[in-house]
Amino acid sequence: MSNTRIERDSMGELQVPAEALYGAQTQRAVNNFPVSQQRMPIQFIRALLLAKAAAAKANVELEQMQAGQGEAIVKAVEQLLSGDFIQHFPVDIFQTGSGTSSNMNANEVIATLASRIFGDNINPNDHVNCGQSSNDIIPTTIHVSAALALHEQLLPALRHLVQVIERKAVEVHPFIKTGRTHLMDAMPVRMSQVLGGWAAQVRAAVAHIESTLPALQALAQGGTAVGTGVNAHPEFAVRFSQQLSTLTQIPFTPGQNLFALIGSQDTAVAVSGQLKTTAVALMKIANDLRWMNSGPLAGLGEIELEGLQPGSSIMPGKVNPVIPEATAMVAAQVIGNDATIAVAGQSGNFELNVMLPIIAQNLLSSIELMANVSRLLADKAIASFKVNEPKLKEALARNPILVTALNPIIGYQKAAEIAKTAYKQGRPIIDVALEHTDLSRSQLEVLLDPEKLTAGGI
Repeated sequence: MSNTRIERDSMGELQVPAEALYGAQTQRAVNNFPVSQQRMPIQFIRALLLAKAAAAKANVELEQMQAGQGEAIVKAVEQLLSGDFIQHFPVDIFQTGSGTSSNMNANEVIATLASRIFGDNINPNDHVNCGQSSNDIIPTTIHVSAALALHEQLLPALRHLVQVIERKAVEVHPFIKTGRTHLMDAMPVRMSQVLGGWAAQVRAAVAHIESTLPALQALAQGGTAVGTGVNAHPEFAVRFSQQLSTLTQIPFTPGQNLFALIGSQDTAVAVSGQLKTTAVALMKIANDLRWMNSGPLAGLGEIELEGLQPGSSIMPGKVNPVIPEATAMVAAQVIGNDATIAVAGQSGNFELNVMLPIIAQNLLSSIELMANVSRLLADKAIASFKVNEPKLKEALARNPILVTALNPIIGYQKAAEIAKTAYKQGRPIIDVALEHTDLSRSQLEVLLDPEKLTAGGI
């Protein structure tokens, strides 16, 4: 057939698309795993290519291959990274649990290009995979890709979200609203206090994620098949980490125990746990925005989110809180991704975890989704919402829970009676308190002043 060629591996001959850069082992994986039509994430393949370049540089330094061979491998990686490289990596996420198919996919593609550059044969196993096993390069790539995605995408996005929330808090500081616990009226709070709570949540999420980076930047590379380092130069792990650090500008180091890093995925599970915590924080913020924006007539109507698109195909004029809704869905997906990673993480059978591809996919998906939606939440919801001050003042004036400030003077029981009367009669609490206490209106105005109550004083 003119559109195919014959390739050979240790299992025999196989037809491969004529123009494909990959070889027989990649084609076998394509044939064996028609599962989801989802390829490994682009961030993962990028990190795998960088790891192959770092390995080639380290092996040249250690005289494990000719300088020309190593240079050709590095140039092949650079050529791939400068173009639409993902087209050369067709292997399904749901493949062999070690990720061997993706490793060999990279080895074959790089070998094809490097052979053209070198002018002689560069072997996928003997040269591109020199000093490596799928069993250490794939766990390494999970760490590297996640570290890059956190440094380049999620952490900057979360810091931006904090900055936007804090700027908005300054803007809305003059506004006081009815606080709510159990979704029921509670003591008043400043809008700035509400947003300050959100900012603190996101700052804590950043700190929690940052706390996982040292472990994430410790690599399994050098352990090869089972952690013993067979077929790798004794200095390979150190040299590899040094070269990769130079390529990425992130300080990677060899792991202290390579058996643990190959046999388990505890670090990925821990990172995912912090991503889930972040997702929970984002969902809380998104739902607060949705409640505060609800209405505008039959809901709370405390704020008005920026109108971004028509909200209904049948109800004219309806505008919905689409960005908070998208944020909540992302949070739900991240929580689900974490559950998958937790199940996959326990699949470290003896010397190898065998659910590595799905860990990589879900970890990187969580990072990318939250990075993208955090910026949307910041720029298209929080930065641009408007405060409905008349609605805030109306609710405050009719809030019987303000009577809490009178507890030290008239006692809890008396205050409860006044609150219930105010609720029943639909009257301002100050009017009811004036009738049922010996306090003057001027005294009550001071005691029930919402602005003073937000400072914790009475």
